[in-house]
Parts: sequence; C-alpha cells; structure tokens
Amino acid sequence: MIVFGIDPGVSGAISVFDNKKIINFFDMPTMIDGKKNKRQVNAAQLAHEIKSRVVDREKTAVIIEQVSAMPGQGVTSMFNFGQSFGVIKGICSALGISIYFIRPAKWKKHFNLIGTTKDASRTKVIEMFPDLSPQLTKKKDSNKSDAILIGKYFVDHFTNEGFHG
Repeated sequence: MIVFGIDPGVSGAISVFDNKKIINFFDMPTMIDGKKNKRQVNAAQLAHEIKSRVVDREKTAVIIEQVSAMPGQGVTSMFNFGQSFGVIKGICSALGISIYFIRPAKWKKHFNLIGTTKDASRTKVIEMFPDLSPQLTKKKDSNKSDAILIGKYFVDHFTNEGFHG
C-alpha cells in the first residue's frame, strides 16, 4: 500500500510510505504567484508527484492533516492556506485516491508531542528513523517531519479492514 502523509499549505511537506516503510519525503512543490512574489502550491507538480507513485488506486491512500483557522492569522494567509488545502483535495479526488483527514491533536498525541515545540516532531522522526537524520538537519525541516509522522500515524492505524484512527 502506498500512503502519502501531507502537512498541507505552501510551507508544508509530503511523505511517501510503501508497505509501511518510508521511501521518500519532500517539501510541498510551490511556484511564484503574480507580481508580489507570493508562493502558491504548484498543482501540476504536486499532481505529477502523486500520480507517478500510484500503481493501484485501490491500494493508495492520502492522509492530510485537518487544520482550521487559528486566532491571530490574517484573512489573506488563511485564504491562501485554504486554497492549498483545496488543491490537494482536488488532485486526490481527480486521481480517484482515498483521502483521510487527521486532526493535529490526534497524531501528536500518538507520538507524545502534545504541548511540545514545533521542532519536537523533527527530533521524534530522527529517533524513529535515524537514517533520515542527514536529511532533517534544519529547523525548517519540521514540516517534513510532520508529514512523516502524519503518514506514520496512518500506517500504524491501518489494517486490511480499513483505517482505525
């Protein structure tokens, strides 16, 4: 089974698991939008990244962190975030891939990360997957770590009968 763990948003990331093993992870593909040099999700590249790894739609799942507006975030940033979330959902729907949503509190509780700093997920991933350490050397790699843990949560809770999360 191929599992994509997605930390959505322009600064998010994607992890790829095959048969319960992490095989790849990368930053969300982005591109510059308009005159103000704002970044947006590169939908064409994201679709390619997902589609190129799908062998059997029936044995593929995308798990997306289900986030919502947070106090203090501006209207524009929340609109952009919602647009990114919608792009991801649209690509998965168009490709006929099952989508599952997981709240941050649920996967963070599973990995004992409630009440920790953002960088704690990077530490957790390095503890669980020491071979990935050279690819997670920067603090900004916490988004990749989140994507890995989101995918790992699904892998840990999926059986042949379905998702039990």
